[in-house]
Amino acid sequence: MSSARTLVAWCPDWPVVAVGADAGTPAAVVFGGRITACTAAARESGVRRGQRLRDAQRHCPVLSVHAEDPEGDARCFEQVAAIVESFCPRVEVVRPGLCAVPARGPAHYFGGEQVLADLIREAVVQRGFECAVGVADGVFAAALAARKGPAGVVVPVGEAARFLAPYPVSVLDVARTLPDLDLVGLLGRLGIRTLGEFAELPAGSVLTRFGVDGAVAHRLASGLEPRPPATRPPGEDLTAVMRLDPPV
Repeated sequence: MSSARTLVAWCPDWPVVAVGADAGTPAAVVFGGRITACTAAARESGVRRGQRLRDAQRHCPVLSVHAEDPEGDARCFEQVAAIVESFCPRVEVVRPGLCAVPARGPAHYFGGEQVLADLIREAVVQRGFECAVGVADGVFAAALAARKGPAGVVVPVGEAARFLAPYPVSVLDVARTLPDLDLVGLLGRLGIRTLGEFAELPAGSVLTRFGVDGAVAHRLASGLEPRPPATRPPGEDLTAVMRLDPPV
């Protein structure tokens, strides 16, 4: 399956944004005794995702700690998804903080992919959320394009493989498109460090050696997508109108 043009809107550090933590103060979201998200101020103090809470507090004694709340994250992100949906009729919420839409039709309507990306980003920022927008062939490449620079970038058509090649294999699950597996560690032990090196392997050999999950990862590294965005239908219009008789 070839990759369709896809736009991704990404709001960094969404779990800490959803709990109301200020980006300028050290704050983190914790699950199972480990950091799952943190603010930029916390990262400046040495706090990192995956870190044990006690280690994070040793680096940053004033760290504000919040419990992970996936349902609250999703409810809060509906505000952003609704903004994106106002430009593009069908949205896939990949996870709270990251949503994707097919870009081709809306880009034609608004006058180009860069124009569409700028409009969506400006609309989200005006609502008070930090946002970057990326456009590329497929969700995976577009998610990485959104992380390229403060505003994101538009990757030209057909250039996804070239854009992805320098990235380390550790980014393979940036869009949560893979199940949990130790593929990244295994590739590292085999001396495969970048997506470009992984993409150079024959697809048939990858399927034989790594199975279906490895084949999916190989398609992503090659700039291809295993599926199009799983968009949701537009929300039902619940507007009601009642016409009253004029007063006597």
